[in-house]
Amino acid sequence: MNIVEYPDREMLAMRVADTLASELRKCLLNHDHASFAVPGGTTPGPIFEMMSDTELHWDRVHVMLTDERWVDEENSHSNARLVKRHLLTGHAAEAKFIPYYRAGKSAAEACPEVAETLKEEMPISLLMLGMGSDMHTASLFPGAEGLEAAMKSHAPLLCPIKPRNQDMERVTLPAHALKGAMSTHLVIYGDEKRAAFERARSLPPEEAPIAAVMGAGTVHWAA
Repeated sequence: MNIVEYPDREMLAMRVADTLASELRKCLLNHDHASFAVPGGTTPGPIFEMMSDTELHWDRVHVMLTDERWVDEENSHSNARLVKRHLLTGHAAEAKFIPYYRAGKSAAEACPEVAETLKEEMPISLLMLGMGSDMHTASLFPGAEGLEAAMKSHAPLLCPIKPRNQDMERVTLPAHALKGAMSTHLVIYGDEKRAAFERARSLPPEEAPIAAVMGAGTVHWAA
């Protein structure tokens, strides 16, 4: 595992955006398409915006989420909405987006159907992750209902999960799909998350899910 430190968040965003775009280009030299799994939230926004202006064969890039809240894309809590707003614009508007939400169905009802659409995307070509101070990544939250199932080696490619003290349903890629990515990049900011990541490396997976999926990935950190 490689940890790269940056002098500030702007420099991190620039370097990571360039790194991810370069890896997509390299993947497309040898494959018909590249699967690019990304997180929601506000942290990756600047990175996405820089990537969207980059010229590459976006029409051969398949963008998917690491996890999603079970809401319509018009909902302000939707990760799909954030990704479409910040990444799938400019040149990157040509990319194929793989949606998870299915109107009229619960997360548990829809997961088997959505999982079928993800089979051809495995292994993930390029994975970008975020991490919470509680050491969760994607929606693999410590103590969440459904975490044990999502951590199993034979888990379906999309799993329903419900974090503690949260009413909103979520879905997440399972640990084995994340860990199996061909290239993984984790972006974290601040001393608290850096300390949490270092602590996670010595904890069991159910307490620190990020440790179960990083493998030989690269950690990008700025204060």
